[in-house]
Amino acid sequence: MKKILVIRFSSIGDIVLTSPVIRCLKQQLPEVEVHVLTKESNRQLFDSNPHINKVYSFSEKRSLSEVTALLKKEKYDFVVDLHKNLRSFRVKRALSVWSKSFPKLNFRKYLLVQFKWNIMPEIHIVDRYFEAVKPLGVKNDHEGLDFFIPKHEVFDPESLPLLFRNGYHAVVLGGQHKTKIFPAEKVIEVAQYLEKPIVLLGGPEDAERGEKIVLSLGEKALNKCGKLSLFQSALIVKNALSVLTNDTGLMHIAAAFRKNTVSVWGNTVPELGMYPYMPGDEKRSVIIEIKPLKCRPCSKIGFKECPKGHFKCMNDHYSKKIAQELLFFGKEI
Repeated sequence: MKKILVIRFSSIGDIVLTSPVIRCLKQQLPEVEVHVLTKESNRQLFDSNPHINKVYSFSEKRSLSEVTALLKKEKYDFVVDLHKNLRSFRVKRALSVWSKSFPKLNFRKYLLVQFKWNIMPEIHIVDRYFEAVKPLGVKNDHEGLDFFIPKHEVFDPESLPLLFRNGYHAVVLGGQHKTKIFPAEKVIEVAQYLEKPIVLLGGPEDAERGEKIVLSLGEKALNKCGKLSLFQSALIVKNALSVLTNDTGLMHIAAAFRKNTVSVWGNTVPELGMYPYMPGDEKRSVIIEIKPLKCRPCSKIGFKECPKGHFKCMNDHYSKKIAQELLFFGKEI
Protein backbone atom coordinates (compact mmCIF):
# COMPACT_ATOMS: atom_id res chain seq x y z
CA MET A 1 0.00 0.00 0.00
CA LYS A 2 1.17 3.49 -0.89
CA LYS A 3 -1.81 5.80 -0.40
CA ILE A 4 -4.89 5.74 1.81
CA LEU A 5 -7.78 8.20 1.65
CA VAL A 6 -9.78 8.95 4.82
CA ILE A 7 -13.23 10.49 4.31
CA ARG A 8 -14.84 12.64 7.01
CA PHE A 9 -16.80 15.71 5.93
CA SER A 10 -18.02 17.17 9.24
CA SER A 11 -18.51 18.24 12.00
CA ILE A 12 -15.96 19.55 14.54
CA GLY A 13 -16.62 16.96 17.22
CA ASP A 14 -16.90 14.07 14.76
CA ILE A 15 -13.62 15.08 13.13
CA VAL A 16 -11.81 15.17 16.49
CA LEU A 17 -13.18 11.69 17.16
CA THR A 18 -11.53 10.39 13.96
CA SER A 19 -8.07 11.50 15.12
CA PRO A 20 -7.07 8.18 16.77
CA VAL A 21 -7.72 6.31 13.51
CA ILE A 22 -5.57 8.75 11.54
CA ARG A 23 -2.76 8.62 14.11
CA CYS A 24 -2.75 4.82 14.21
CA LEU A 25 -2.84 4.57 10.42
CA LYS A 26 0.27 6.70 10.12
CA GLN A 27 2.16 5.19 13.04
CA GLN A 28 1.37 1.55 12.27
CA LEU A 29 1.77 1.93 8.48
CA PRO A 30 4.59 4.53 8.39
CA GLU A 31 5.39 4.10 4.70
CA VAL A 32 1.84 4.92 3.62
CA GLU A 33 0.65 8.40 2.65
CA VAL A 34 -2.52 9.38 4.51
CA HIS A 35 -4.82 11.80 2.66
CA VAL A 36 -8.11 13.25 3.88
CA LEU A 37 -11.27 14.44 2.12
CA THR A 38 -13.44 16.94 4.01
CA LYS A 39 -15.49 20.11 3.66
CA GLU A 40 -13.53 23.34 3.14
CA SER A 41 -15.05 24.78 6.34
CA ASN A 42 -13.40 21.99 8.34
CA ARG A 43 -10.09 21.82 6.49
CA GLN A 44 -8.23 23.70 9.24
CA LEU A 45 -8.84 20.81 11.63
CA PHE A 46 -6.85 18.47 9.37
CA ASP A 47 -4.23 20.92 8.07
CA SER A 48 -2.55 21.12 11.47
CA ASN A 49 -2.43 17.32 11.94
CA PRO A 50 1.16 16.03 11.45
CA HIS A 51 -0.12 12.51 10.70
CA ILE A 52 -1.76 13.67 7.46
CA ASN A 53 0.19 14.08 4.21
CA LYS A 54 -2.45 15.88 2.13
CA VAL A 55 -5.92 17.37 2.58
CA TYR A 56 -8.54 17.66 -0.15
CA SER A 57 -11.63 19.79 0.44
CA PHE A 58 -14.76 20.82 -1.41
CA SER A 59 -17.10 23.80 -1.11
CA GLU A 60 -19.72 25.74 -3.06
CA LYS A 61 -16.91 27.18 -5.19
CA ARG A 62 -15.19 23.84 -5.71
CA SER A 63 -17.65 20.98 -6.09
CA LEU A 64 -17.19 17.47 -4.79
CA SER A 65 -17.20 16.13 -8.35
CA GLU A 66 -14.29 18.44 -9.23
CA VAL A 67 -12.34 17.24 -6.22
CA THR A 68 -13.19 13.61 -6.97
CA ALA A 69 -11.57 14.03 -10.40
CA LEU A 70 -8.36 15.07 -8.61
CA LEU A 71 -8.65 12.15 -6.21
CA LYS A 72 -8.74 9.70 -9.12
CA LYS A 73 -5.29 10.86 -10.17
CA GLU A 74 -3.87 9.91 -6.76
CA LYS A 75 -4.53 6.20 -7.44
CA TYR A 76 -5.41 5.25 -3.87
CA ASP A 77 -4.97 1.71 -2.62
CA PHE A 78 -7.61 1.93 0.09
CA VAL A 79 -10.42 4.26 1.21
CA VAL A 80 -11.41 4.60 4.88
CA ASP A 81 -14.96 5.93 4.99
CA LEU A 82 -15.60 7.50 8.40
CA HIS A 83 -18.66 9.43 7.26
CA LYS A 84 -20.74 6.76 5.51
CA ASN A 85 -23.42 8.69 3.65
CA LEU A 86 -24.55 9.08 0.04
CA ARG A 87 -21.76 11.56 -0.75
CA SER A 88 -19.01 9.31 0.55
CA PHE A 89 -20.56 6.36 -1.32
CA ARG A 90 -20.38 8.32 -4.58
CA VAL A 91 -16.72 9.14 -3.97
CA LYS A 92 -15.90 5.48 -3.29
CA ARG A 93 -17.80 4.38 -6.38
CA ALA A 94 -15.93 6.90 -8.54
CA LEU A 95 -12.53 5.84 -7.16
CA SER A 96 -13.38 2.16 -7.53
CA VAL A 97 -10.79 0.86 -5.06
CA TRP A 98 -10.91 -1.32 -1.96
CA SER A 99 -12.78 0.50 0.83
CA LYS A 100 -14.21 -0.10 4.28
CA SER A 101 -16.59 1.83 6.51
CA PHE A 102 -17.76 1.44 10.11
CA PRO A 103 -21.02 0.23 11.69
CA LYS A 104 -23.12 3.41 11.81
CA LEU A 105 -25.99 1.59 13.57
CA ASN A 106 -28.69 3.93 12.27
CA PHE A 107 -31.48 1.38 12.83
CA ARG A 108 -30.40 0.80 16.44
CA LYS A 109 -30.28 4.57 16.98
CA TYR A 110 -33.78 4.81 15.52
CA LEU A 111 -35.06 2.21 17.99
CA LEU A 112 -33.44 4.05 20.89
CA VAL A 113 -34.85 7.45 19.89
CA GLN A 114 -38.32 6.39 18.78
CA PHE A 115 -39.09 3.52 21.17
CA LYS A 116 -36.45 3.94 23.93
CA TRP A 117 -35.30 0.40 23.15
CA ASN A 118 -31.57 0.42 23.77
CA ILE A 119 -29.68 -2.29 21.90
CA MET A 120 -26.68 -0.06 21.19
CA PRO A 121 -23.32 -1.75 21.87
CA GLU A 122 -21.55 -0.49 24.97
CA ILE A 123 -18.55 0.82 23.03
CA HIS A 124 -17.49 4.30 22.01
CA ILE A 125 -17.84 5.43 18.40
CA VAL A 126 -14.03 5.69 18.24
CA ASP A 127 -13.83 1.92 18.64
CA ARG A 128 -16.47 1.53 15.91
CA TYR A 129 -14.39 3.75 13.63
CA PHE A 130 -11.52 1.28 13.98
CA GLU A 131 -13.64 -1.35 12.22
CA ALA A 132 -12.91 0.58 9.02
CA VAL A 133 -9.15 -0.03 9.29
CA LYS A 134 -9.33 -3.57 10.66
CA PRO A 135 -8.58 -5.12 7.23
CA LEU A 136 -5.27 -3.22 7.26
CA GLY A 137 -4.27 -4.69 10.61
CA VAL A 138 -4.44 -1.25 12.25
CA LYS A 139 -5.50 -1.34 15.90
CA ASN A 140 -6.51 1.25 18.48
CA ASP A 141 -3.53 2.29 20.61
CA HIS A 142 -5.90 3.65 23.28
CA GLU A 143 -3.92 6.88 23.50
CA GLY A 144 -7.08 8.98 23.17
CA LEU A 145 -7.92 11.91 20.93
CA ASP A 146 -5.63 14.40 19.20
CA PHE A 147 -6.21 18.10 18.69
CA PHE A 148 -3.36 20.03 17.12
CA ILE A 149 -3.17 23.81 17.45
CA PRO A 150 -1.19 25.72 14.78
CA LYS A 151 1.93 27.47 16.04
CA HIS A 152 0.60 30.91 15.12
CA GLU A 153 -2.36 30.44 17.48
CA VAL A 154 -1.15 31.54 20.92
CA PHE A 155 -2.70 32.06 24.34
CA ASP A 156 -1.36 34.65 26.73
CA PRO A 157 -2.88 34.34 30.24
CA GLU A 158 -1.84 37.93 30.83
CA SER A 159 -4.36 38.99 28.18
CA LEU A 160 -7.18 37.95 30.50
CA PRO A 161 -8.54 40.30 33.18
CA LEU A 162 -6.60 40.15 36.47
CA LEU A 163 -9.32 38.14 38.21
CA PHE A 164 -8.89 35.28 35.70
CA ARG A 165 -5.11 34.92 35.82
CA ASN A 166 -5.16 32.71 38.92
CA GLY A 167 -7.49 30.18 37.37
CA TYR A 168 -10.90 29.96 35.75
CA HIS A 169 -13.50 27.44 34.62
CA ALA A 170 -14.33 27.24 30.91
CA VAL A 171 -18.07 27.11 30.17
CA VAL A 172 -19.10 26.05 26.67
CA LEU A 173 -22.40 27.70 25.75
CA GLY A 174 -22.51 26.61 22.12
CA GLY A 175 -24.41 23.79 20.50
CA GLN A 176 -25.89 23.09 17.11
CA HIS A 177 -29.39 22.57 18.51
CA LYS A 178 -31.18 24.35 21.36
CA THR A 179 -32.25 21.11 23.05
CA LYS A 180 -28.56 20.27 23.60
CA ILE A 181 -27.77 23.65 25.20
CA PHE A 182 -27.58 24.20 28.97
CA PRO A 183 -29.78 27.30 29.61
CA ALA A 184 -28.17 30.60 30.61
CA GLU A 185 -30.20 30.64 33.84
CA LYS A 186 -28.74 27.30 34.88
CA VAL A 187 -25.18 28.46 34.06
CA ILE A 188 -25.75 31.44 36.36
CA GLU A 189 -26.93 29.13 39.15
CA VAL A 190 -23.85 26.90 38.80
CA ALA A 191 -21.44 29.86 38.71
CA GLN A 192 -22.82 31.23 41.98
CA TYR A 193 -21.42 28.15 43.75
CA LEU A 194 -17.95 28.54 42.21
CA GLU A 195 -15.12 30.50 43.79
CA LYS A 196 -13.22 31.01 40.54
CA PRO A 197 -14.56 33.02 37.59
CA ILE A 198 -15.86 31.53 34.32
CA VAL A 199 -14.94 32.14 30.68
CA LEU A 200 -17.89 31.69 28.31
CA LEU A 201 -17.17 30.07 24.94
CA GLY A 202 -19.30 29.76 21.83
CA GLY A 203 -20.05 31.28 18.46
CA PRO A 204 -21.61 34.64 17.53
CA GLU A 205 -25.06 33.06 17.94
CA ASP A 206 -24.25 32.46 21.63
CA ALA A 207 -23.06 36.01 22.38
CA GLU A 208 -26.45 37.28 23.54
CA ARG A 209 -26.82 34.47 26.08
CA GLY A 210 -23.28 35.18 27.19
CA GLU A 211 -24.13 38.82 27.84
CA LYS A 212 -27.15 37.73 29.87
CA ILE A 213 -24.87 35.68 32.09
CA VAL A 214 -22.36 38.53 32.45
CA LEU A 215 -25.18 40.93 33.35
CA SER A 216 -26.11 38.65 36.24
CA LEU A 217 -22.62 37.63 37.43
CA GLY A 218 -20.67 40.80 36.72
CA GLU A 219 -16.88 40.57 36.58
CA LYS A 220 -17.01 36.90 37.58
CA ALA A 221 -17.90 36.01 33.99
CA LEU A 222 -16.04 36.83 30.78
CA ASN A 223 -17.98 36.52 27.53
CA LYS A 224 -15.77 35.32 24.66
CA CYS A 225 -18.59 33.99 22.48
CA GLY A 226 -18.06 35.00 18.87
CA LYS A 227 -14.78 36.74 19.69
CA LEU A 228 -12.32 33.86 19.30
CA SER A 229 -11.31 31.41 16.60
CA LEU A 230 -11.87 27.71 17.21
CA PHE A 231 -8.20 27.25 18.09
CA GLN A 232 -8.24 30.22 20.49
CA SER A 233 -11.29 28.75 22.20
CA ALA A 234 -9.44 25.43 22.40
CA LEU A 235 -6.53 27.17 24.13
CA ILE A 236 -8.93 28.68 26.68
CA VAL A 237 -10.22 25.15 27.32
CA LYS A 238 -6.70 23.73 27.54
CA ASN A 239 -5.68 26.23 30.23
CA ALA A 240 -8.88 26.02 32.30
CA LEU A 241 -9.14 24.45 35.75
CA SER A 242 -12.13 22.44 34.54
CA VAL A 243 -14.68 22.53 31.75
CA LEU A 244 -18.48 22.66 31.82
CA THR A 245 -19.84 21.78 28.41
CA ASN A 246 -22.83 20.70 26.39
CA ASP A 247 -22.69 17.70 24.05
CA THR A 248 -20.77 19.60 21.38
CA GLY A 249 -17.43 19.92 19.58
CA LEU A 250 -15.50 21.62 22.38
CA MET A 251 -16.48 18.73 24.67
CA HIS A 252 -14.38 16.42 22.50
CA ILE A 253 -11.57 18.97 22.29
CA ALA A 254 -11.54 19.10 26.10
CA ALA A 255 -11.29 15.29 26.10
CA ALA A 256 -8.31 15.50 23.72
CA PHE A 257 -6.56 17.69 26.31
CA ARG A 258 -7.53 15.30 29.15
CA LYS A 259 -9.26 18.13 30.99
CA ASN A 260 -11.49 17.61 34.01
CA THR A 261 -14.80 17.81 32.15
CA VAL A 262 -18.41 17.95 33.29
CA SER A 263 -20.70 17.35 30.32
CA VAL A 264 -24.37 18.25 30.71
CA TRP A 265 -26.74 16.25 28.52
CA GLY A 266 -30.20 17.28 27.34
CA ASN A 267 -32.15 15.51 24.62
CA THR A 268 -29.21 13.33 23.49
CA VAL A 269 -27.77 10.45 25.49
CA PRO A 270 -24.25 9.00 25.96
CA GLU A 271 -25.56 5.60 24.85
CA LEU A 272 -25.35 6.87 21.26
CA GLY A 273 -21.59 6.41 21.72
CA MET A 274 -20.24 9.96 21.52
CA TYR A 275 -19.45 10.82 25.13
CA PRO A 276 -16.02 12.24 26.17
CA TYR A 277 -13.33 9.76 25.13
CA MET A 278 -10.39 9.57 27.56
CA PRO A 279 -9.16 5.96 27.76
CA GLY A 280 -7.30 5.41 31.01
CA ASP A 281 -8.46 8.78 32.34
CA GLU A 282 -12.21 8.15 32.55
CA LYS A 283 -12.24 9.63 36.06
CA ARG A 284 -11.64 13.05 34.51
CA SER A 285 -15.04 12.94 32.81
CA VAL A 286 -18.34 13.32 34.65
CA ILE A 287 -21.59 12.92 32.73
CA ILE A 288 -24.65 14.75 34.09
CA GLU A 289 -28.06 13.70 32.78
CA ILE A 290 -31.67 13.35 33.92
CA LYS A 291 -32.02 9.59 33.51
CA PRO A 292 -35.64 8.96 34.65
CA LEU A 293 -37.15 11.06 31.84
CA LYS A 294 -39.17 8.76 29.58
CA CYS A 295 -38.91 11.21 26.65
CA ARG A 296 -35.10 10.98 26.44
CA PRO A 297 -33.60 10.71 23.91
CA CYS A 298 -36.07 12.56 21.69
CA SER A 299 -33.50 12.86 18.89
CA LYS A 300 -30.00 11.67 18.04
CA ILE A 301 -29.14 15.25 17.06
CA GLY A 302 -31.52 17.83 18.52
CA PHE A 303 -34.36 20.28 17.96
CA LYS A 304 -34.92 24.04 17.95
CA GLU A 305 -37.34 23.64 20.87
CA CYS A 306 -38.35 20.88 23.29
CA PRO A 307 -41.01 18.76 21.55
CA LYS A 308 -42.84 18.35 24.87
CA GLY A 309 -42.58 22.01 25.82
CA HIS A 310 -41.16 21.42 29.33
CA PHE A 311 -37.41 20.98 28.54
CA LYS A 312 -36.98 19.00 31.75
CA CYS A 313 -33.87 17.28 30.39
CA MET A 314 -32.00 20.55 30.99
CA ASN A 315 -34.16 22.57 33.37
CA ASP A 316 -34.25 19.84 36.04
CA HIS A 317 -30.49 19.63 36.49
CA TYR A 318 -29.30 20.25 40.07
CA SER A 319 -26.96 23.22 39.79
CA LYS A 320 -25.14 22.69 43.08
CA LYS A 321 -24.28 19.12 42.11
CA ILE A 322 -22.78 20.33 38.83
CA ALA A 323 -20.72 22.93 40.71
CA GLN A 324 -19.49 20.24 43.10
CA GLU A 325 -18.29 18.13 40.19
CA LEU A 326 -16.54 21.10 38.59
CA LEU A 327 -14.71 21.92 41.80
CA PHE A 328 -13.81 18.58 43.29
CA PHE A 329 -15.34 15.81 41.13
CA GLY A 330 -17.43 14.49 43.98
CA LYS A 331 -16.11 16.23 47.08
CA GLU A 332 -18.49 18.44 49.02
CA ILE A 333 -18.43 22.23 48.63
